[in-house]
Amino acid sequence: MADVCVVNKIDSAPQEGVDAVLDSIREHNPGARIVLAASPFVVEGDASAIAGKRVLAIEDGPTLTHGEMTYGAAVLAAKANGAAELIDPRSAAVGSIAETFRQYPHVGTLLPAMGYGKQQMDDLRATIEGSGAELVLIGTPIDLRRLIDFQVPALRITYRLQEVGEPTLREVLAEHGLIGDEALV
Repeated sequence: MADVCVVNKIDSAPQEGVDAVLDSIREHNPGARIVLAASPFVVEGDASAIAGKRVLAIEDGPTLTHGEMTYGAAVLAAKANGAAELIDPRSAAVGSIAETFRQYPHVGTLLPAMGYGKQQMDDLRATIEGSGAELVLIGTPIDLRRLIDFQVPALRITYRLQEVGEPTLREVLAEHGLIGDEALV
């Protein structure tokens, strides 16, 4: 029923997965416009600070646990910018964070940010500070530094939408009258 389908992460998803999504759109909604996009990560701050550091990568908890992803923006940024090591936080995990690792052992060496209640935030703070990391990379939808006061230096990692080819999302939105033509300039 959609007029527009955005197929994202075409730069990092396996080509057969991208092809399967495109085939499905064409089969089930042949009239939909398709916008192809990538999601390059952005380091908010000095990316050179990552080089040579023992880094703790914090990623979105539900994406790691229920979504079964094995890495996210923080891990990509650590690897791309020469981190010496990705810290395994499991031995430092306390409370609800330790329980998350027990329930979802596939999470591995990432720190899942699970929930934003007081106890979970306290457990996350204790896990971060006990990890031995020299730098924390925050790859969560919210900047955890706004919620938790921890003593380890941190950088936030985000994604940006980068359209690949044509049509662009702006062009399609303009065709549907959802933005004015001046937005295309």
